[in-house]
Amino acid sequence: MGASSDPNQDGSDEQQRRSEIYTYEAPWHIYAMNWSVRKDKKYRLAIASLLEQYPNRVEIVQLDDSTGEIRSDPTLSFDHPYPPTKLIFIPDKECQRPDLLASSSDFLRLWQISESESGRRVELKSLLNNNRNSEFSGPLTSFDWNEAEPRRIGTSSIDTTCTIWDIEKEVVDTQLIAHDKEVYDIAWGGVGVFASVSADGSVRVFDLRDKEHSTIIYESSEPDTPLVRLGWNKQDPRYMATIIMDSSKVVVLDIRFPTLPVVELQRHQASVNAIAWAPHSSCHICTAGDDSQALIWDLSSMGQPVEGGLDPILAYTAGAEIEQLQWSSSQPDWVAIAFSNKLQILRV
Repeated sequence: MGASSDPNQDGSDEQQRRSEIYTYEAPWHIYAMNWSVRKDKKYRLAIASLLEQYPNRVEIVQLDDSTGEIRSDPTLSFDHPYPPTKLIFIPDKECQRPDLLASSSDFLRLWQISESESGRRVELKSLLNNNRNSEFSGPLTSFDWNEAEPRRIGTSSIDTTCTIWDIEKEVVDTQLIAHDKEVYDIAWGGVGVFASVSADGSVRVFDLRDKEHSTIIYESSEPDTPLVRLGWNKQDPRYMATIIMDSSKVVVLDIRFPTLPVVELQRHQASVNAIAWAPHSSCHICTAGDDSQALIWDLSSMGQPVEGGLDPILAYTAGAEIEQLQWSSSQPDWVAIAFSNKLQILRV
């Protein structure tokens, strides 16, 4: 499957190579997607299929910026049971640890990517099942890898629980009944603090030093409106953002003032599917949705009321509904989006 950069009007090769947009076409519909953060693997991403069958596929692709092509490495493509709900590369910019990719579906899996004289390959390193008594477990909706403490991964499940794994020992650190209904997303806010969102319509914050209690930061105003995604601002952990199922608005919260959104972003024309805080700026966020739009917002005026609501500072229209969005933490000029069977990386 080929890929190309969108040629500029004047058609010169040099211009084309310096394109701001690069596109990769996969042989299947893309759902999960993530940037690698290792500094020795620039422009590398993992993408996974969304196929209604047991065997699915994961590919590791990389932009060759000398040719402007995003290429898949066949030796780093592998079968995956069920479609992964999320993929994350190990948060290891300095390349101190093994090159790992984690995925969630029926279980949490860790895949090791290795390179030797004989070539590159991917092997399953760990399969982490938190329900030892049964062959079946509640499918995992999402997970987050703790950047401050990379041995910890937190998962969220439709069985109402969040589970914190110690991936080095391959044991469960903590398992909590986090919500009254399915938990759809989880995000770390520091070493021992994480938050989750659920079909029960709430955002809850947990501190591992006090596992009996959680703080409700927000509850959706209408009953039975599930919250499906959560983004915690790494540059300013006072702020998080969440998406309401089938809603075109994004709710931004300040955890110091629970229950009241600090701002609502209302310029999408259809359901929002993904949010990503800027990795290098505390007041920028990107949102994407079924209106095929990816919007970047400047929230620096967040506290003050804006007449008629806030407008985005940048808009990009893709060729179909955008289901996935990731902002590269090691190359903050680049945002990746996935729509239909296409992966695009955009310079912002």
